Amino acid sequence: MAGDTVRLYTRQNDKTLLMLEHGGRILNQRVYVQLHFGDMAKHYLDCYDWFAREAAKLVPKPDYAELPIWCAVEAGRCLPPEPGTVVYVVDILKEKVIYFDDGKWDYVLNHHYLPASPDDEKAYRKHLADCGFTNGFEFFEGRYANKFPDEMRRIEESWSRVFDVNMASPTLCGNIWEIPKESIVRIVRPGEKVTE
Repeated sequence: MAGDTVRLYTRQNDKTLLMLEHGGRILNQRVYVQLHFGDMAKHYLDCYDWFAREAAKLVPKPDYAELPIWCAVEAGRCLPPEPGTVVYVVDILKEKVIYFDDGKWDYVLNHHYLPASPDDEKAYRKHLADCGFTNGFEFFEGRYANKFPDEMRRIEESWSRVFDVNMASPTLCGNIWEIPKESIVRIVRPGEKVTE
């Protein structure tokens, strides 16, 4: 780690090498999510769009960026390169990193309420039961989809806790809006190891 930068690691499709060569930076575009997730793309894009809106409140989003780039904060937490991918090892200015808890991200992906504490979770379950609901998932998909906007808002507001992080947590991740060519320390190819 150098001065006011942090080292991050991200596995990306090897086609990003062309983006880097021709544009001088790597960006994450919505179309990549559509191509990667196919039939499930709308679900993921809804979640990623929410994340992008909230992340932009923490670290301003450049006009040319659409979605943030997921990064590991340690080499050992980064997926290794496999055929068709590379890992970028980058040094990024600290103020450009959006830290979040990847364990909490699962609540967003599954459209669940993200409790602030065990007591908050218990209170939320009681709230659901008092209202006659068996779960909160169906406010987004299923029999109650879009019929209870106040409940949907309550769940979405809880998701901001994904940015409440413990910097020593094994589920800590960092997102960035772009990977400028000059920030790349090393490109790791299939068969090579991702190291610090």
